[in-house]
Amino acid sequence: MNIYPELLERLIEYFKKLPGIGERTAERYALSLIKLDKEELKDFAHSIDEIETTLRNCDVCGHLTDQKICKICEDSARNQKLICVVEDYKSIFMFEKTGKFNGVYHVLGGLISPIDGINPDDLNISKLITRCKDLKKAEVIIALRPTIEGDTTTLYLKKILSNENITITRLSYGIPMGAELDYLDILTLERALYDRKEVA
Repeated sequence: MNIYPELLERLIEYFKKLPGIGERTAERYALSLIKLDKEELKDFAHSIDEIETTLRNCDVCGHLTDQKICKICEDSARNQKLICVVEDYKSIFMFEKTGKFNGVYHVLGGLISPIDGINPDDLNISKLITRCKDLKKAEVIIALRPTIEGDTTTLYLKKILSNENITITRLSYGIPMGAELDYLDILTLERALYDRKEVA
């Protein structure tokens, strides 16, 4: 038997879909909405509604933005010849928190995984190739998960970019095998970036 009204049950179920949110936390979140005043509740609902209509991928790097081109790509103070390749936009937020990276990014939108039906053509790789062709003496830092899929993608990128006039490096192996970059502490990520190695 449901102990909550149907609306609250629905809210609880939606909160449970968020990462790391269990039954009790979802209940707490749903019940806390009741305590918001009318304007706060409307603003909260409006912000959620705008996710679909406002957020998009940057035309240059694929990062999450509310503009055609993200603030990082537009920043002339950043090193445009230093491109950090990541799996998704969550990794960018982690790198930016370190405050130590002054280059730009490129979001692949996943990793090569034939067993899951994800092939190179399914990823944002063609734009990366185009970006590299327009640069001279650039460095591409491959910052992907140290997994079979991450290694497969790294080797593929190394192969297709080998004819370009660029240096290809990857994060150091201080990162635990299989670790998600967005779950690493800032110091570990900063050190992995600093100790990056050229891809053999």
